[in-house]
Amino acid sequence: MHSSVHGELIRSLALVGHGAAGKTSLAEAMLQAAGAIAAKGSVERGTTVCDFDPQEKEAGHSLNSAVVHYEQGGVRVHAVDTPGYPDFAGQAIAALAAVDTALVVVNAQTGVELMTERMMRHAAERKLCRMIVINKIDADNVDLPGLVADIRERFGKQCMVLDLPAHGGADVVEVLEHDSGDADFASVAAAHRALIDQIVEEDEDLLARYLEDGADPSAADLHAPFEKALREGHLIPILFTSAKTGAGIRELLHVLASLAPSPAEGNPPLFYRGEPGSPTEPFASEPDPEKHVLAHVFKVVADPYMGKIGVFRVHQGTLRKDMQLFVGDGKRPFKVAHLYRLQGKDTVEVDALLPGDVGAIAKVDEIVFDAVLHDSHDEDHIHLVPLEFPKPMAGLAVETKKKGDEQRLFDILGKLAMEDPTFVVERHPSSNETVIRGLGEIHLKAKLARMAGQYKLEVDTKPPRIPYCETITAPAEAMYRHKKQSGGAGQFGEVHLRIEPRGRGEGFEFVDAVKGGVIPGVFMPAVEKGVRQALEGGVVAGYTVDDLKVTVFDGKTHAVDGKEVAFVIAGRKAVTEAIRNAKPIVLEPIVTIEIVVPEGAIGDLTGDLSGRRGHITGTDARGHGMASITGEVPLAELNDYQSRLKSLTGGQGSYTIEFARYAAVPPNIQQQLAGRFELREDDE
Repeated sequence: MHSSVHGELIRSLALVGHGAAGKTSLAEAMLQAAGAIAAKGSVERGTTVCDFDPQEKEAGHSLNSAVVHYEQGGVRVHAVDTPGYPDFAGQAIAALAAVDTALVVVNAQTGVELMTERMMRHAAERKLCRMIVINKIDADNVDLPGLVADIRERFGKQCMVLDLPAHGGADVVEVLEHDSGDADFASVAAAHRALIDQIVEEDEDLLARYLEDGADPSAADLHAPFEKALREGHLIPILFTSAKTGAGIRELLHVLASLAPSPAEGNPPLFYRGEPGSPTEPFASEPDPEKHVLAHVFKVVADPYMGKIGVFRVHQGTLRKDMQLFVGDGKRPFKVAHLYRLQGKDTVEVDALLPGDVGAIAKVDEIVFDAVLHDSHDEDHIHLVPLEFPKPMAGLAVETKKKGDEQRLFDILGKLAMEDPTFVVERHPSSNETVIRGLGEIHLKAKLARMAGQYKLEVDTKPPRIPYCETITAPAEAMYRHKKQSGGAGQFGEVHLRIEPRGRGEGFEFVDAVKGGVIPGVFMPAVEKGVRQALEGGVVAGYTVDDLKVTVFDGKTHAVDGKEVAFVIAGRKAVTEAIRNAKPIVLEPIVTIEIVVPEGAIGDLTGDLSGRRGHITGTDARGHGMASITGEVPLAELNDYQSRLKSLTGGQGSYTIEFARYAAVPPNIQQQLAGRFELREDDE
């Protein structure tokens, strides 16, 4: 399949926003209006292009991002439909790396919700052009003027209507090219004037002419300043639609084709060269089809039929079938056997993809999430400036119901983690636990359902151990001599070391300050190995010790008995002794919690959180009788929180947590944890 579309005629957008805003239905309506599908599917009936996964059909909402495309007036538009529930935010945030425009969809009935605010913030941080689509304008009991006022109050006066509902929400009237007409609220003339005033501010010559003669600039004159206003966040257009009736859909398609940025008009993402953690100067990709290829993998799928699929956005160059590509800093190229555009679960084979195109390659094992694909031997170690994902804090310890399924469990969990940047698998040898972590209970339940449904693996679950850690609050010194004689060859190693605290999050540092070879250099890795063993096993309560500097400054060896094993033991015992003398403390993870509840439940909820050592930082009315409570609470206090919230709100409450920081546990809890550790050590 060949295409005559050029790079400047490509658009890419992500449909983001809170759950139940109607993003999937909106994508369906757009595809149908553009002629890409014959008839609109239904989320309720499980017949949409984007929600094709059996789990999504059963849940009645998106769990994964899905890519679709259509052509409108010679312009090719790629759209990524994303999940709206906070538990699946990883898929939505990842999609922002693939697009020039974030289409933030708001439910006209429920207004600005948690994910609306989060995705507006994430899109702004990525410097994406943003447009707000108020969907479901035909629903009962909507207050559209009030919603527009709330949007402008929350996100700024640069949020301006680009069209207005008319005839009771059955239609919309566009206000950029029209300065008169009937609308359900507000004045078309006033909205037109305000929009023109905002746009011409971006072009001094145009502004001068506009002020001088008072006539509206032509559409051609307005295009460049409109793009600049979008790029700089000086303008965030608001549009109105009903995916159900089709109101505003054709107008939305027209706006996206004529006014949304092309790859050359958006803010290109920043790449950098060098090893992760020590990047060189960032550089912007250039949407030039003649330059060498740079494409970024923003989604990976483990497909039961096609194998591993890497979904990517081309940022530079032309990616062609049969060309040779490299993955990241890999030295071995692979051949692009098949090149696809995606239409939900269906693949459309193509010969080439241009800058701005979203495409897919299958059966290349080296492809991983966030990898950069390129065609140049000289361009290894290229990375996209990383996306900021929420840290997965909700956890479950899992074990197989059937003995002998352990390896299958690890293989399946590996595939699930490969697909989702906010799903991690931890193995804790000390407690013999395999722990899965995600963004919330619903997130983890979806993974367990997939393991049971697609992979036919049943597991038992229980609450995991809380990821406490240990650190020190004062400097200390210690020495240990390991000496063992057993008939023939002996063991000897002596280590003197000093420890001192480092700042929270600075990690572990090991320094060799030995002079005169009193510990031969060949044994220093053994000393460090012993130190690391002690830190991993914990000293106070059995949790990893972190944020400290260990300096080995003296020691002794023996010409015959000096052995590696002796220095491992001496390093381990010396640092353990030093930590005990360095006022060690146990740290616990503190999470930021946001709870959305009926207003009448606020008193009960704040009291309950205080009883869990929580600290309330704010409450906010959300409209429609709902309110949000924000605060901080130790993760250890949230084990049974979902069921408690359910009982306090009659099933109407929901919450999300995000890692905030580590903090010292109260002394009584440290004593309990230390006591349990001593009992465990005695058992051993």
